[in-house]
Amino acid sequence: MLQNLQKDLRKLANPKKAKVLSGFFKTGKSQYGAGDIFIGVTVPDSRNIAKKYKKLSFSDTEKLLTSPIHEERLIALLILVENFQKGTTQERENIFDFYVSHTKYINNWDLVDLSADKIVGGWLLDKDWSALRTLAKSSILWEKRIAMIATYQFLKEKKIIEPTFVIADMLLHDSHDLIQKAVGWMLREAGKRVSEEKEREFLKSRYATMPRTALRYAIERFAEKDRKSYLLGRI
Repeated sequence: MLQNLQKDLRKLANPKKAKVLSGFFKTGKSQYGAGDIFIGVTVPDSRNIAKKYKKLSFSDTEKLLTSPIHEERLIALLILVENFQKGTTQERENIFDFYVSHTKYINNWDLVDLSADKIVGGWLLDKDWSALRTLAKSSILWEKRIAMIATYQFLKEKKIIEPTFVIADMLLHDSHDLIQKAVGWMLREAGKRVSEEKEREFLKSRYATMPRTALRYAIERFAEKDRKSYLLGRI
């Protein structure tokens, strides 16, 4: 089944798109996606392949996830998400354990964003979520982003805001642009989905010193007058 999946994927490869994606996902030397290999397959096409091969064995899914080809890793994660959402409690736990033990291969922002909330957040939703603190303390960029994005599930499903604020606080002054964007995005979602009042309360003692990228993302839904006040330090 794995070989058939890979054949189907290669049929959709587009060298011109691969070149564009390689630049977009910063695969150059010393960039965050250095060494990643794209073959130029779109996310919708990757989703279709994942649905077609959702019964791929765990061992073959692992082979796919450890591939140097970005789209193969993406498809592996999409298969895991599909099976997690429809799985038994034991199957969901197995997928969660597998995911957090393979973060080395979940190594670009799209891979994180399409899977972390659904698998990590989904499993921890009604459990002790201290594992998110552990991930947030990591020195690895992608584990920190996983921790932040995983809190999205709490906001979407349970309207619980605490995990988002706790992890955002831990990562608030991280220097990496991708972490700042994730923090700001989740703070914005906290305000949108749970309570703008609580988001503003969180920002009140932090907006003056937090990175501007994170702040801009966080206040994106505020009225223009309010956004200017936050950015000019006049709250």
